[in-house]
Amino acid sequence: MDLEKIEKLVNIIEKSSMLEFSIQEGDTKIKMSRRGSAGAPGEPLTVVKTEAPAEETVDEHYIISPIVGTFYSAPSPDAEAFVKVGDVVKAGQTVCILEAMKLMNEIESDYDCEIEAVLVSNEQKVEYGQPLFKVKKLSD
Repeated sequence: MDLEKIEKLVNIIEKSSMLEFSIQEGDTKIKMSRRGSAGAPGEPLTVVKTEAPAEETVDEHYIISPIVGTFYSAPSPDAEAFVKVGDVVKAGQTVCILEAMKLMNEIESDYDCEIEAVLVSNEQKVEYGQPLFKVKKLSD
């Protein structure tokens, strides 16, 4: 297996929600796995606290997928996205739709926040517990 194929595999894994992957081609066997996770499955729409490598502690907040499904950023293909980077969102405001088993589930923010990053693409398949948005929690 050549370096170019390995790089392509790494890129595919990085963009997916897989935690572990292995492949064998001839005598070459490659196993890849992610260390840690951004969200705790079973606790949808939760806050995740991480520590920065320096002396300071940074609170990182995410809106997490409560189900497996397909991510939609807008209510219809020709409509504007519910939210984009820089938008201020109120608690209870819809931020996206997740389709699961032909049911459209509106995902809402649990708290007032500002969207810092959209972590998935429109029509992307998402996993249970996968971060959808990185947000900056606004003061109570």
